Amino acid sequence: MLTPLLTLAAAAATPAASPADLAAIEATCFDYVDGQLEGDPERVKRALHPDLAKRRVLGDTADEPLGLQRMSREELVGLTREGALKTPKSEWNRSCKILDVAGNAAAVRAETPWFVDYFHMGKFGEHWIIVNALWHMKPRPATK
Repeated sequence: MLTPLLTLAAAAATPAASPADLAAIEATCFDYVDGQLEGDPERVKRALHPDLAKRRVLGDTADEPLGLQRMSREELVGLTREGALKTPKSEWNRSCKILDVAGNAAAVRAETPWFVDYFHMGKFGEHWIIVNALWHMKPRPATK
C-alpha cells in the first residue's frame, strides 16, 4: 500500500497533458456530442474508433445476468444519420469534462439533457478518438 506521501509523489511525477492535447480531447468530445445533436454522422464517425465498445448497463435481464446494451460505431453513426438525437441548437445544453489524461489515454465525461457518457479516449498520432464509452440514459420528462 502506498503511503499518502508516495501517492502524491507518484501523481506529481506524471507529466501534465499539453494544451494542444487538452484542446484535441475536448474537440473530439464535442464532435461526438454536437455531431449527434446536429444529426451529422460524419462528425460523429471521426470521433470514434472503428472498434468502438459502447455500452449501457441494463442490469439483470431474462437473457443475461449483468446485462449490457451494446452498440458499435456503425450503429451509432446510423442512429445519427436517422436524426435520433437531432435537436435545435437553442435547446443544446451539453458539456465535456476531461477527468484525467495519462500519456496517450484520457477519461472524459460528456453530458446532454438525454444522456451521460464516460469515455476512454486514445491518442493515435496527433488525433484523439473515443475507444470505449459507458453511457447512462437520463429519464425523459413526462409530456403534458
